[in-house]
Amino acid sequence: MADRVYPAAKPAAANGTAAPAVNGGANPAFPANKAQLYNATRPTYRPQPPPRRKHRRSCCCCCCLWTTFFIITIVLLAAIAGAIFWVLYRPQRPSFSVSSLQVSQFNLTSTKLVSKFNLTVIARNPNKKVTFFYDPINISFSSDDLDIGSGSLPALTHGTKNVTTLKTVVSSSGQNLDDSAVSTLRSELKNKKTLPLEIKLDTKVKVKVGSLKTKKVGIRVKCNGIKITVPTGKSPTKATTSDVKCDVDLRIKIWKWTF
Repeated sequence: MADRVYPAAKPAAANGTAAPAVNGGANPAFPANKAQLYNATRPTYRPQPPPRRKHRRSCCCCCCLWTTFFIITIVLLAAIAGAIFWVLYRPQRPSFSVSSLQVSQFNLTSTKLVSKFNLTVIARNPNKKVTFFYDPINISFSSDDLDIGSGSLPALTHGTKNVTTLKTVVSSSGQNLDDSAVSTLRSELKNKKTLPLEIKLDTKVKVKVGSLKTKKVGIRVKCNGIKITVPTGKSPTKATTSDVKCDVDLRIKIWKWTF
């Protein structure tokens, strides 16, 4: 008896639609399209985490920590050294005062000024273990910002616990003045009968502490509160110096500027 051959799939219906499944069978499988085939072979994308930089950050933090520790250590050592220096030597600034000032000559014309002053300055060094070495000292007199005289003092070595009296002559020989300067001076003399005077002493000083010597630094001594009376005859007049205050300031020069 011959075997019967059954078709693998039923033919499509005449209207082009697929025949219904027999006995509750499943729907027939269709071939995969190109998109499905491509996605099937493509690997699954998984985003990568950012690279870790813990090692680099830890190095930076360690460097900052050591730098801060080094700076703090240097500051502490400097503070300790300064405290020890202060306890051992007790350094103090030198002081200056105007002992006396006489006006010997003060002749004011329409264009020129001729003046002469006799100045006595007292310099004090209150330190027991500090010595000051002064360069030649330049002296200038001014009244209402107008220069009315200049002079100088020789170089000086100021020993410990020492008081030195310095005398000099400050003068102006035929200094030319403009009309506004002459008018200002004459107005002061007419209204107040006196002239305000400011004295400036500029020099450089080297300090010796024990066996150690520093470099030279500039200083300025400024004395305010002086009143002078112009002499009317040949007799000199004496200025009022009882309330004179003299301040000593450092003069630090940076390039073109002096502070």
